[in-house]
Amino acid sequence: DEISLNRTVPDQREEECRNWDYPTDLPTASVILVFHNEGWTTLFRTVNSVINRSPPQFLHEVVLVDDKSELEHLHQKLEDELKKPYYAKVKLVRNQEREGLIRARNNGAVAATGEVVVFLDAHCEVTYNWLPPLLAPIHEDRTTLSVPVIDGIDWNDFGIHPVYAKGSHSRGIFEWGFFYKEGTLPDKEAKKAAHHSEPYNSPTHAGGLFAIDRAWFEELGWYDPGLWVWGGENFELSFKVWMCGGRSVWVPCSRVSHVYRGHSCSSCGSGTLTNKFKGVPTTLRNYKRVVEVWFDDEYKEFFYTREPLAKLVDMGDISQQLKLKKDMNCKSFDWFMTEIAYDVFDKYPKLPPNKYWGELKNEATQTCLDSMGKHPPTEIGNGGCHGGGGYQMMMLNTEGQLVNGEWCVKADGQDKITLVWCDMGKTDGPWKFLTDTQQMRHTKYDRCLALHPETKQLVLLACDENNLYHKWQWGTITPHWART
Repeated sequence: DEISLNRTVPDQREEECRNWDYPTDLPTASVILVFHNEGWTTLFRTVNSVINRSPPQFLHEVVLVDDKSELEHLHQKLEDELKKPYYAKVKLVRNQEREGLIRARNNGAVAATGEVVVFLDAHCEVTYNWLPPLLAPIHEDRTTLSVPVIDGIDWNDFGIHPVYAKGSHSRGIFEWGFFYKEGTLPDKEAKKAAHHSEPYNSPTHAGGLFAIDRAWFEELGWYDPGLWVWGGENFELSFKVWMCGGRSVWVPCSRVSHVYRGHSCSSCGSGTLTNKFKGVPTTLRNYKRVVEVWFDDEYKEFFYTREPLAKLVDMGDISQQLKLKKDMNCKSFDWFMTEIAYDVFDKYPKLPPNKYWGELKNEATQTCLDSMGKHPPTEIGNGGCHGGGGYQMMMLNTEGQLVNGEWCVKADGQDKITLVWCDMGKTDGPWKFLTDTQQMRHTKYDRCLALHPETKQLVLLACDENNLYHKWQWGTITPHWART
């Protein structure tokens, strides 16, 4: 709150960016900011930076969408502030009920009257000449989705720092459990550019900040209105843009700074939305909708291998999304993966199926293998079996890789079992479950996974089929929301 609402920000652009000339007839933009219980100064630094650093001939309006905030300063005080002449281009839309980020963005796009809609989070600060580079690729081809390069605003002191190394180009990809990832721009794409600072193709984007022609967004059905709160909408839009005749580019000369919170807050204060689907995680439900609409059958199995509980989720009616895909004669997901997102396979190959999945229970202690919510590298533990999955969801694929999500169980030497990030580009591992003796054998060391009878720590020991501390059972996981 002590920082000015109109502060000077560092210019993080490449040197080349200062030399570009942009068309004078670029489309007009409606900048849409969705907020829920946002801080006063972070919200208004976003609004003010947009007004101050956008060429007025291209900034049609700023649309604030209030997703039913409870904080007092976002009620009458906000409306009074927006009556000032300085905010003449700002329009306030209030949701009557809490709808979540995705549907609130749809509401903002419907209310917008500019030719292009630009979505930003409500805790951003745009930098010098950010808007023309973002609009230019859309002016060239209206079916383009353009994404600015994001700099970080530190949660603690609000200092602005680049996220990416100087001169580097990254682009958005994903792994099969739908965690958003980024990779270095492949040489194949880099060679297409005459200048280093040109926009370049990207399979997907993080989701928070981008621009798209409003009419094209509408033709694509906006965001799938069956997606709720947060999660998967960036993939859904990216897939249908590419597969239905458009393109997605990252724009090095458009820089926007974004506050990265000190904690995960994608659905903070989501209230009744948390239990809208009887406890089913809305993100997992969203992912399943996206997968079932846009993935080919082969690729669907990779998702269900990573997220087997998704098969228990009721995703709702997707008939309208499948109709849109058919009516627009959209390409296959295999085309997308082969022609556009080919670099995904370098880090995240096609997954072999799970041979076993569920909780892995030790017969002696009746406790389950448990990553305990710790991030790797760390020792993996064991705890009381709860049958809900999460940190106790273990999966052993047909090639011997034992995982919890995207983390692998590794024998560090012969006496220490750790949880590590799985090696990029690999799907194999050293583990084999022996059904007749109920042992988990490490094929490299020819020893078995066991609980130490005194310390209760996981270790590798010489296999003993008569020792219950060496024996494991695979148990079914049924989360509370799937129990009748």
